[in-house]
Amino acid sequence: MLAVPRVVRLQSSVRSFATAAAAAAASQQPKAVSQKFKVVVVGAGPGGLSVSSTLAKLLGKNQVAVIDPAQRHYYQPLWTYVGGGIKDFSESFKPMGSVVPKDAEWIQDRVVKLDPDNNQVTLANNEVIGYDYLVVAAGIQINWDQVKGLKEALGKDGVTSNYSADSVQKTWQFIQDFKGGNAVFTFPNTPLKCPGAPTKITFLAEEAFRRNGVRDKTDVIYNTSLGKIFGVDHYGRVLQQLADERGIKVNFQTELIEIDAGNREATFRNNATKESHKVHYDFLHVAPPQGAPTFIKESKLADAAGFVDVNKETLRHNKYKNVYALGDCSSLPTSKTAAAITGESGVLKHNLIADLEGKQVEQAAYDGYTSCPLIVGRDQLILAEFSGYTGSPLETFPVDQRQISQAAQFLNKEVIPSIYWNGLLNGTWTGPAKLRKLMNPLRSAN
Repeated sequence: MLAVPRVVRLQSSVRSFATAAAAAAASQQPKAVSQKFKVVVVGAGPGGLSVSSTLAKLLGKNQVAVIDPAQRHYYQPLWTYVGGGIKDFSESFKPMGSVVPKDAEWIQDRVVKLDPDNNQVTLANNEVIGYDYLVVAAGIQINWDQVKGLKEALGKDGVTSNYSADSVQKTWQFIQDFKGGNAVFTFPNTPLKCPGAPTKITFLAEEAFRRNGVRDKTDVIYNTSLGKIFGVDHYGRVLQQLADERGIKVNFQTELIEIDAGNREATFRNNATKESHKVHYDFLHVAPPQGAPTFIKESKLADAAGFVDVNKETLRHNKYKNVYALGDCSSLPTSKTAAAITGESGVLKHNLIADLEGKQVEQAAYDGYTSCPLIVGRDQLILAEFSGYTGSPLETFPVDQRQISQAAQFLNKEVIPSIYWNGLLNGTWTGPAKLRKLMNPLRSAN
């Protein structure tokens, strides 16, 4: 065989390098856009709709686009009540077209790529949308595949999750059908939207087992990957005391890793010792692993964990100053709840509107406010309100909100959903901070 001359090999290498360099350069060039808007909002959840509603009113038609493929908008905090047999599933959603602001352009497709260097987003249909400002409110991604066997088992033979629109409708049925044995509830070793939800359904199910006369034949087991039942000790101590009083066995640093539906066995790993063990279940409620949406994780907007890397006070991206984010997809180190979005949306809109109007104003700062209404019975609720940044209470009412309250349960079940649909989504409700200030004199008097 004849040897290939070195000069030929060198020329070939140069050509390959040039081709690769040209391809890389081409990928950095802006693509032809099919539409361009002053503001593009990715996601039509509560954060995206709150922001787009306000901005569309301010800027008028053809200036704001909302990108989301969903046919329905879900008020997911209601799903705990659905799973607990207290609310009907039909109350938890409305057609997406009825809640997207009328002055915004609804692009009913999925974002697959973010290109902040060229102020563009690419859709699943390959269309490219341009923007002057980008707001990312894409929520969190549920990664069902991270627990082996979960997808196949979900919604069958006592395995359920209030984190799925389909399986949440099975939860109450499975609770009612339960005749005794092991009732197991889980909390994953990942970020989680509404991190109180796994404990809420545990308490509601335990109460239902008592009402149905099967509690004495039941072991209620709460396996959490965390080192405590609730992240904020101010409320967590009360919650743990209630769990102890009601005979709920809480196992810490215990993560679900596999479900064997055929044998009704769940495999858990202790994240301290790394040892695994199997548990037989007769009822299993799973809070699934969650994480940043893939298209964000793969973009230049992401931090090391895959979430949109924003300043925790201003909600502006730390590198791309025309990009903002809020809600579950953001890097904000607070609980991922709809209540947090109320405060976040007010701050984001203040700062973004100043940008749009070219005004030099004092930047609004988000204080980490969030709320986790801890449902512990059909008529029982602990209204936890706090800063996710400091762990300190940020309570609205002039009472000790660690106390179980029927009034707080009514507020959360009947009043707050109305505020959500009629205030947060149309951009007029930005959280209870003003109400808290009005209540301060009463709080001081107590």
